[in-house]
Amino acid sequence: MQTCVEPTVRDGLAGWCHELEEIIGQRKLQPVFQPIVDLETGAILGYEGLIRGPSDSMLHSPMMLFEAAERCQMLLALDQACLRTCAERFAELSLPGLLFVNTSPETLLVQGQRPAAIFSFFSQIGLDSKRVILELTETRPNGGYLALREVTDRCRQGGLRIALDDLGEGFSNLRLWSELRPDFVKLDKHFVQNIHLDPLKEQFVRSMVDISRQSGALLVAEGIESPAELRTLCRLGVRYGQGYLLARPQAHPALDLPLRNDMLPWSGGRRLGLRNQPLARDLLMEVAPMESKVANEAAYRRFADHPDCFAIPVVEDGVPVGLLRRHHLLESFAKPFNRELYGKKPCHMMMDKQPLVVNADINIQELSSLVVAAEQRYLVDGFIITENGRYLGMGTGFALMRKITELQLSAARYANPLTGLPGNVPINETIDRLLGMQSPFVVAYADLDHFKPFNDLYGYAAGDNLIELVAHLLLEHADPERDFVGHVGGDDFVVLMQSEDWEARLRLMLREFGQQASQHFSEAHRAAGGFEVAVRSGETMFLPLTTLSLGVVKVRAGQYVSHHEIGAVTAEAKKQAKKIPGNSLFVERRQPAKPAAACDCQTDPSSIR
Repeated sequence: MQTCVEPTVRDGLAGWCHELEEIIGQRKLQPVFQPIVDLETGAILGYEGLIRGPSDSMLHSPMMLFEAAERCQMLLALDQACLRTCAERFAELSLPGLLFVNTSPETLLVQGQRPAAIFSFFSQIGLDSKRVILELTETRPNGGYLALREVTDRCRQGGLRIALDDLGEGFSNLRLWSELRPDFVKLDKHFVQNIHLDPLKEQFVRSMVDISRQSGALLVAEGIESPAELRTLCRLGVRYGQGYLLARPQAHPALDLPLRNDMLPWSGGRRLGLRNQPLARDLLMEVAPMESKVANEAAYRRFADHPDCFAIPVVEDGVPVGLLRRHHLLESFAKPFNRELYGKKPCHMMMDKQPLVVNADINIQELSSLVVAAEQRYLVDGFIITENGRYLGMGTGFALMRKITELQLSAARYANPLTGLPGNVPINETIDRLLGMQSPFVVAYADLDHFKPFNDLYGYAAGDNLIELVAHLLLEHADPERDFVGHVGGDDFVVLMQSEDWEARLRLMLREFGQQASQHFSEAHRAAGGFEVAVRSGETMFLPLTTLSLGVVKVRAGQYVSHHEIGAVTAEAKKQAKKIPGNSLFVERRQPAKPAAACDCQTDPSSIR
């Protein structure tokens, strides 16, 4: 059975080949560009250049175009034409950032034999070769790994960088990653689609994130099509991404993202909505690197002249490849004749070829986990810090431990001692940060009703248990990616929410509190629906069982200027909620300048009356 793209007669294939020759010869290829986005900041890192055939041709689609080239044995010619067309158009449009362009290993092997011609072409069109990333689109080079590695090394010497495309699609590209040490690795869209619903895909991507950090490669996720996929990738630590959710390929691509800010995780989710965590770049020490071909004698003199120099990074064209360790080199040169034997040899012979290399924007907690899981020498000799795969500086185990200690002391200072939740200082910092980002969010103020009488009747331990129940339920029902739970003190809590289903989450939390809180009362009090307490006059008063009130204020961009204003309006919303019997939710819907009649009081259907 023939497919729709199978020529039925030899003349059909000949027609394809003739048309393909015409498309290449007459420069009819049409490039389009899809942004590659920094998922930490939302900035565009660069663009992938993609090729289409003429719009009125049967070879318009990339699949048809490259299938015809394979059948006509013109893949090399088409590949070279695509590279030139994408580069020329990228330069004409003056697009910012990097250009990612596809090429096969075979094409690279042919072009790499005369790299001067490639660099001359980029120079002629006014494109700096350092801005070009060659994406290898096949996973098994016919010319062999050694030959391909030699070619990629020559390309890197001229400034070009290498990306490995479609990681996970072929059986051999993990070896290619190990052999070529690419600057970028692009994760196949199969592992991105519905990743939030598939724990196995999550584990695969988590492993790839770890490997990319160890190798110094930057990971790019392809095929992102939903906010849930995007949030999951950000949570797993994937730094860059592309896909229809972010932007579609266009002949004249946008210079910024078309998405609304509230759809993006960097508009107030895990990274920016919560307190900023220290990053590896905060540990940065400026240590001058040494090129791999420099003699060992130069490294020895540097160690001898600078007693505080503990290690020297070794780089090739700005990319770290190893680490010279002070004690190793000095001990080696102290042995008879070793200095004479190895002094004039290149330093890459004596370097540690497997140093710990981390991206500058990895947070301290993740960095700590990497160091603990790695060998002990990384604590002593330090680690290399990179940015966009290029050497940036070094960090030490001592500085890492000191920063972690500072974090622990800060957490102890600002966290509530009972629940461990952030206290007033981080709550206010987070509110001010969200206000500064001009992002809409919701503030929910939670307070227990009749808590002091309950505490007096049952004792402080029972009171602590009830407070911990509230903390547990708030954390359980908040979105860990987009919401922030803080403990003001006593039985008061604040939740800052950017999750779209915030109201459903709060109502469910109230229902569960109603079910679980009753277990904290005696059977007699549950049966009576409350308890009696003595008042100052000596008389007794009957109070209903302790319930939870939630006062909610929706904050729009530009509506308030500080956490002080937010605190005042949420306190008033809490008072209104406490006027409603039972477990209650009050949503303040008034605008600041409008009359009180416009408010909307809501009561949870599971209220304990």
